[in-house]
Amino acid sequence: MSSTVHYGPSSSTMERDARQIHDDKPVSPGSIAIGVVIGRASEFFDFFVYGLASVLVFPRLFFPFEPDRLTATLYSFMVFSLAFLARPVGSLVFMTVDRWYGRGTKLTIALFLLGGSTASISFLPSYDSIGVWAIYLLALFRLGQGFALGGAWDGLASLLALNAPQQRRGWYAMIPQLGAPIGFALASGLFAFFVGNLSDQDFLSWGWRYPFFVAFAINVVALFARLRLVTTKEFGNLLEREELKAAPVLQVLRVHGRDIILGAFVPLASFAMFHIVTIFPLSWVTLFSQQSTGEFLTVQIAGAALGVVGIVSSGLLADRIGRRNQLAIGGAIIAIFSFVGPYLLEAGTAGQDAFVIIGFGILGLSFGQASGAVSSRFGRGYRYTGAAFTSDLSWLVGAGFAPLVALFLSSRFGIAFSGYYLLSGALCTLAAISLSKALETHD
Repeated sequence: MSSTVHYGPSSSTMERDARQIHDDKPVSPGSIAIGVVIGRASEFFDFFVYGLASVLVFPRLFFPFEPDRLTATLYSFMVFSLAFLARPVGSLVFMTVDRWYGRGTKLTIALFLLGGSTASISFLPSYDSIGVWAIYLLALFRLGQGFALGGAWDGLASLLALNAPQQRRGWYAMIPQLGAPIGFALASGLFAFFVGNLSDQDFLSWGWRYPFFVAFAINVVALFARLRLVTTKEFGNLLEREELKAAPVLQVLRVHGRDIILGAFVPLASFAMFHIVTIFPLSWVTLFSQQSTGEFLTVQIAGAALGVVGIVSSGLLADRIGRRNQLAIGGAIIAIFSFVGPYLLEAGTAGQDAFVIIGFGILGLSFGQASGAVSSRFGRGYRYTGAAFTSDLSWLVGAGFAPLVALFLSSRFGIAFSGYYLLSGALCTLAAISLSKALETHD
């Protein structure tokens, strides 16, 4: 199969000049790793600030016409899902920007849009002030978050992997994933502070807005960290060799459609687990438990720390037994957790805390190797775009509707059904890993 692709300009003149300036300053894998983690943490911070507010704030401020708090939360989760629908569209548009105006231009537009959309939510009036327009604006800015995140794909994770020693590929693959628990911990810490130190009235009036406003500053810092790496000699070399070039999405789908679909299902269990241990349990505790929100957020921060340990462990394990085997083990453990975990949420405060701590540990082991699980099947000229679009679809199918579906099923049919939902993701992951191996053997 040929992987020769023809493109428009791959870099702006400014980017090429910057690479010439840095031509004698090689960048180490450690420097790349720091930039990647900062970038991923900023993205996840934006998304988790919204996710936490979709439980703690939005049902009360934007859906007060619904007297049932459960129904209002389900409405809020519907808006939450919009970003995952917009993300593939963002990738489609921003890949064109990438090809014609360069990676730096694309990242600048995308991250300002991401930070701007998040910060704009902090200024939104409530439903009681402007009526249904409050919901429309919330949905618009949520779509903006997802659309921008589609353009925030920078190829730096691939740059890190391609500069990693052969025997430590699993270790370097887990490094970008560290941004998720770090971003979640920062968002949870801010909300825990305001929930614990403000009256309910002050929190709903202005306290919740602060984390959204902070997001813009964090995105600016992340932008400069990422632009520095985009202008390195190493990035430019890989770009010119077409390892990191942006191919047209439709062309990639035509050539690698099967690989994209398969790759989207490989990390499904991990991505579903992602929101099952972060957003969903917060909604369950808020609606059906006596545990205080501030205390539970603190437990989730501790869980995120254990998630970091799990992600690091996944890198060590993957280098020892192989990424495919490590992902299969993670999927099997998630399947087991799907039968046991949900009942912990009904076992009082101790059970709820155990659900979070155990769940984050399992999530770390699985999530650490979830991205790019089958990227080796993409031809060289298609790898960058293929990995981006595969990630978009995987997040959409695995995580986009997880809080909504899990809360609806649990409240309607019983808590065990949230586990059945998680089990379906684990089975899809195991099946996709098995099919991927069979296809590689056949090819």
